[in-house]
Amino acid sequence: MNYKDFLYEKTNLGGNHGFAPVCDHPFLFDFQRALVEWATLKGRAAILADCGLGKTAMQLVWADNVVRKTNGRVLILTPLAVASQTVREADKFGIEAKQSRDGSIKCAITVTNYEQLSKFNAGDFAGVVCDESSILKNFRGTIKTEVTRFMLKLRYRLLCSATCAPNDYIEMGTSSEALGELGYMDMINKFFKPDDGRGAAIGRGGHGAYRSGAEVVRNKFRFRGHAEKHFWRWVCSWARAVRTPADLGFDDTRYKLPELITRSHIVAARESLPGMLFDLPAVTLEEQRHERRRTIGQRCEMAAEIANGTDQPVISWCHLNDEGDTLEKMIPDAAQVAGRHDDDHKEGVFNDFINGNLRVLVTKPKIGGFGLNFQHCAHQTFFPSHSFEQWYQAIRRSWRFGQTRPVTVDVITSECESRVLANMNHKARAAEKMFAELVANMRDELAIMRKDEHTKKQGVPSWL
Repeated sequence: MNYKDFLYEKTNLGGNHGFAPVCDHPFLFDFQRALVEWATLKGRAAILADCGLGKTAMQLVWADNVVRKTNGRVLILTPLAVASQTVREADKFGIEAKQSRDGSIKCAITVTNYEQLSKFNAGDFAGVVCDESSILKNFRGTIKTEVTRFMLKLRYRLLCSATCAPNDYIEMGTSSEALGELGYMDMINKFFKPDDGRGAAIGRGGHGAYRSGAEVVRNKFRFRGHAEKHFWRWVCSWARAVRTPADLGFDDTRYKLPELITRSHIVAARESLPGMLFDLPAVTLEEQRHERRRTIGQRCEMAAEIANGTDQPVISWCHLNDEGDTLEKMIPDAAQVAGRHDDDHKEGVFNDFINGNLRVLVTKPKIGGFGLNFQHCAHQTFFPSHSFEQWYQAIRRSWRFGQTRPVTVDVITSECESRVLANMNHKARAAEKMFAELVANMRDELAIMRKDEHTKKQGVPSWL
């Protein structure tokens, strides 16, 4: 090993584990083809492309390349109901893919839901794709561990996600771990140190007692003094983040989003809080939960009035089972997808809505907010929560590249939930700023990596 190779190993920059693409598909746009070529050459990669940029097409072409190169099989893991959507897209693109719910393998590319992974054997596949891979951090630990272990047994791995937030270092770490790079605690220990909010590190030598790894990952972090540049360079070695084709240097004329119209509606509770002359903002989480349940009737009445006031498709997002049940009763032509329903019912209702056989869909963002394409719908109602990711994923089911109409989102909250709405809006602004920084940092680091080839020749000193 020479000194250059020794230094390269110290960078933790992953090498290429794949191959040059063996087949090309003309339906890919130029930026999509560039991403597929890069991911195929890497062999183990993450494509963090915004909603509507064609992640399904890219992952299908990547899978087709792995099948043709290895003469093996590829498993595509998706959220519920996205499996059938992926199969339809494959048929449209002329790529053979079949859905499986029982562990059977019907062709070279098999599509299934994350929940069905235990029915499959990693030894039957040459590659695996995780669609909407950001949901892994939302799964309980057993499923996340199962997916990671399954992926680590295969040579070719691809993660696709639209919402990998720049400040979500846990997700960066779990994605890296699944690809065979640094584990998330290894990543944190290498590039970050916990922050107590005053700029002081938490742990040995900092303010407060030493905390375990599980506690550390729940805290905010700041980069170590030397680490930020090296962190982005490390991320660039296995991931590409794209909001528009322009982020990769391609023309983005056809990728212009229509207007997003957000309308706020404030409802008042019918009865004041016990012992109070007037309502006060809910401050604690317990107070906010109580306020949410206290105003279910008024908020659902407003959402139902909006949905019933149009003959166009509407998605009514909710968070509580009682909210979903109330909305389903108040909106005559609505159907609900809830956690208590079996997979067949969920997939049937989603497909009915996509195919135009159902006008109003009632569901939770954590159930129907990942991966599904509802471009035919340009109107939503939404009850705010503290989760920016749920808000982002929910509106992006309709407001995505390819949508031709302005999208209207009616945000309905109560007078006492003003802090919840303000917090969600603050997170939305912060996430937009941080994702812009992520893309800018990646663009800068990619330029540096292309130039940094260590080709400059040094002369031997005369005294030697």
